[in-house]
Order: sequence, then C-alpha cells, then structure tokens
Amino acid sequence: MKYLICSDIHGSYEYLNKIINIFNKNNFDKLIILGDILYHGPRNDLPCGYEPKKVVEVLNHYKDKIIAIKGNCDAEVDEMVLNFPLHNHKTITLNNKKCYLIHGQHLFFDINKDKLKNIDIVFYGHYHVYKIENIHNVLYINPGSISLPKEKLNHSYIIFDNNQIEIRDLMTDQILENIKF
Repeated sequence: MKYLICSDIHGSYEYLNKIINIFNKNNFDKLIILGDILYHGPRNDLPCGYEPKKVVEVLNHYKDKIIAIKGNCDAEVDEMVLNFPLHNHKTITLNNKKCYLIHGQHLFFDINKDKLKNIDIVFYGHYHVYKIENIHNVLYINPGSISLPKEKLNHSYIIFDNNQIEIRDLMTDQILENIKF
C-alpha cells in the first residue's frame, strides 16, 4: 500500500491543498496525519493560508482515508468538528513494518521496552524538522511540517510505498531524505 504521511498542518488551508493534490494525483491508500491539525499554537506565527474551517471541510471529505494522531495543539473542540478519530498514539502495520504513530511531545528517543517492543518504525511530528534516525535498530522518522518548518528547512512530507520511505519537499517534490528496506 501507499501512504502519505504529514504533520503539523496548523490550520493552513493553502499547504493542506498542496498535500491533497499530491494525495489525489498519486492515488495514495491512506493519509496519515501526525497531529497539530487545526490550531497554530501560542508559540507559532499564523501559517500562510490559515483557515481552520476550510481545513476541517477538506479533511472531513477524506475521513475514510485518514489515520490521525492528536497533537499538543489539538483540543477537544477540534475533535468535535472532525469526522474521524484523533488517537493519542497508534500501533499499526504498514507495508509489513510494525509502526508506532505519535505526535512527539511525549516521545522519548530511548527504547521504552513496553511501548516500543517489536516496533520497526516510529513516525512522529511535533518538532517541525524532518529527519530519519536509526536508534537501537528502530527507525525514528519525522516528516517535518507542511506549514511551519523550523530550522530554515523545507515544507515537507513522507511517501511510504512498499519498501521505501521518502521525505519530500512540498513545494518542489524533491527527495530530501530516503531509506530503503
């Protein structure tokens, strides 16, 4: 299966539309959102195209194709308008890899044997910085942020297709980092 993974939309209708266009053009099976969907948070500037009501409308249209994680900027009121659940974290098998999905604000990068036992990949958001790291034989992968990247990095997202993960630039579609299994 083919997955598009993104994080930290922060209410940006403009950047969400870019993701949805990529999603539709490439026939992805699922859209995985790693949190911070509607609200920009008190420490962030308003993202370009900040229109959370339009973000709700677009995402609700794709409700059957979305797996979503609750971020630190997501509130109960957000869950009331979204027609799909927001999980605190989720363990799921994607392309024969056992994956742990979490926003990231409570993620510790050393192995918690109970939570991450037999996990192949941890997908997390929160930091707005894309990266692929191997820590104790577990891949920790952050797609960065589609709307508010930090450290002067690119607006970015992930494609997970069969035995390859690519972090891509949202604006140019250039591969920024990748790993093959």
